Amino acid sequence: MRIYLFIVSLLISLSSFAQNISSQVDEIIHREMKTRRIPGAQIAVVQNGKIVLSKSYGIANVQDQIAVDNNTIFPLNSNTKIFTGVAVMQLVEQGKIKLDAPVNTYLNGLPAEWQKITIDQLLTHVSGLPDMLKLFDPVTGNVGPLRTEEAIFEKLKTNPMEFKTGEQFSYNQTNYYLLGKVIEKLTNRSFADFFEEKQFKTAHLENTVFGDSRDIIPHYAPSYGYRNFFDGKRINEDKLVNNYYEFPDFTRTSAGLNSTSEDLANWIIALQSGKILQKSSTVDLMWSPGKFNNGKPTEWVRGWGIAKLRENHKAIGMSGGNRSVLLIYPDDHLAVIILTNLGGSAPEDFIEEIAGCYIPDIIKADPLTYLRKNLQKIGYENAIDFVKAEKKKNPDFQPQEVELNNWGYRLLATNQKKEALAVFKLNAYLYPDSWNVYDSYGEILLKTGDKNKAVEMYKKSIDLNPDNENGKQILKEIQAQN
Repeated sequence: MRIYLFIVSLLISLSSFAQNISSQVDEIIHREMKTRRIPGAQIAVVQNGKIVLSKSYGIANVQDQIAVDNNTIFPLNSNTKIFTGVAVMQLVEQGKIKLDAPVNTYLNGLPAEWQKITIDQLLTHVSGLPDMLKLFDPVTGNVGPLRTEEAIFEKLKTNPMEFKTGEQFSYNQTNYYLLGKVIEKLTNRSFADFFEEKQFKTAHLENTVFGDSRDIIPHYAPSYGYRNFFDGKRINEDKLVNNYYEFPDFTRTSAGLNSTSEDLANWIIALQSGKILQKSSTVDLMWSPGKFNNGKPTEWVRGWGIAKLRENHKAIGMSGGNRSVLLIYPDDHLAVIILTNLGGSAPEDFIEEIAGCYIPDIIKADPLTYLRKNLQKIGYENAIDFVKAEKKKNPDFQPQEVELNNWGYRLLATNQKKEALAVFKLNAYLYPDSWNVYDSYGEILLKTGDKNKAVEMYKKSIDLNPDNENGKQILKEIQAQN
């Protein structure tokens, strides 16, 4: 009887613990949806190889007030690239691809400057290739006179390289277009068919399909965004509008997939359990960075754009369309997926806070998440004082310049000007030798009406970087107004 009562008590305790975590997640999601004006969202959490949370929030279709449910399909945008990265690694396992092999090992007819670019350099965006996205508009589908894949590719081959291969990072759709061509050449089928057989069916994905705004996709959540400029006129308040995207079929290794958070959770489970990639060493290789020519690690790992390779709570993931994100914590046996139907919602900002509901130490492992969570409590105007105090306790506490800058602009995009001002001011305090920090700080000062202080910041930016043409132009415009 005592054993029975103990088991019952334990089960009640575990259920209560799970409900408490679920409530914490709800609180975060509701807060962020309200702040960011997100119509609808979906979340799934994987822990120890099982889906422990799958929830839906808000409205999928604003026009008809259709609620999000667990079968609602969201565009993944650039999250598609992780499927492409996995497809390449499957062919690595089969011995059909070598990461250090030049692309002309697999594809003929490439320009001379392209031929020695390796598969690894394509995966990690250090190729220097011209970007094919500049030859067509995914928002309107307008490709001008270049109406076919052949015409676009032939034009692309005449464009100059953006930089010497291996010297810089540049996010570039051409890289994944070529990887798609390699996959098709080595498998003798379309990349869509290869993904379907080797990933979707293997992981039992029921709601994952290729397509864009032109396609009729059941249970689809349309894309939305906020705009305040219409027909050449600016309006006083942002207006929610339909977003429209066309991804030509030959580019869909970059941004062509649509899915649900549950499907992505099942895909992650299959990936980590040896069903999609057979060897754990292949996964480890995929989740490690390539190298620049100088030997330094690349910003991307192989096919994945978020690589938080910190000592504790390492996280690998990807974001797409500035509205969907996933993070896998391989050492913690945890993964979180967030999908929304609002471009610009940036769930990257709060995904680690959700992970922290399951493993609290994760929040402190990411300086930006830790900073953000605390500033929400004490006020953004106290950002510098908080960082000073934190650095006394932990000298290694250092939010990154680029992350702070991007965060500031995301706050600005949701009209949180005071909060954005505090973040840019903090960035200038932490990185006083960065011209770009002062340029951004000057921009927000102008938007908040402090013209004199803005001029001071732009002058500092130009002193640090005499080639800052943007800063020079803005100073001229300010002087012309006086």
